[in-house]
Amino acid sequence: MPEKPDYPELEAARLNWRFTPADSCLAAKVILVTGASDGIGRALAKTYATFGAHVVLLGRTRAKLEVVFDWITTHTRTEPVIVPCELAALDEESGYALRDAIDDSFGRLDGIVHNASILGPKVPIAHYPAQQWQQVLQVNAFAPFLLTQVLLPVLEKSPNASIVMISSSVGRKGRAYWGAYAVSKFALEGLTEVLADEHSHAGKIRINSLNPGGTRTAMRRAAYPAEDPATLPNPEDRLDVALYLMTDSAIGVTGERFDARSWDGPVDDGKSEQ
Repeated sequence: MPEKPDYPELEAARLNWRFTPADSCLAAKVILVTGASDGIGRALAKTYATFGAHVVLLGRTRAKLEVVFDWITTHTRTEPVIVPCELAALDEESGYALRDAIDDSFGRLDGIVHNASILGPKVPIAHYPAQQWQQVLQVNAFAPFLLTQVLLPVLEKSPNASIVMISSSVGRKGRAYWGAYAVSKFALEGLTEVLADEHSHAGKIRINSLNPGGTRTAMRRAAYPAEDPATLPNPEDRLDVALYLMTDSAIGVTGERFDARSWDGPVDDGKSEQ
């Protein structure tokens, strides 16, 4: 891996991170990132690869995924995989095909970040189009459930697997006009709690939710069109907690709700530099 990959946003962000990771803290881990072609998902994929992970890039648009793939193969020594997938049409058959492909290629899965989501219209419930409500719930809540369910066998092959649900402040406190998006994030919070409780005894898979807060992304622009993007942090500025949750420093951390804006960093257990 190059000592200093061409990633100025990450290098600037690391100066203020609250977690100090070893350069190889994700070495050889296999991590699936949904919505990997844009915004937070793209930043996650590039960051995980920079720290040594083989990233499975799942997204709707092959051309955008190829840009991320090319960056990773140019700047790291990891082996990314592209998975074009329309989560609005995800079914068990395509989920099992993904599971088999990961198993055949890597023999296990060490992590999933359920990042992909769609905003939907910001209108009162009384005027919310039923078809769009169903689509938002399909992409934002049903797809994470189904992907997790079908991928559990390959996650269980990992000695320490981590699932991160990308949530939102409106998935923890409902607000007017956020409609299906808010409801879908509440569903992710519930899925996090149920899964964490189900896997707490075995201790091999940890599941947490993460609210990254507002960052400079296309979805944020759509949600707040009058907001000046320059006032917002880059996604990389908020990725220290997302990186921490994928490392062995977070072993035993499960069923928790993280907020990237207020996170104080992990307890210093000596693992972060190992």
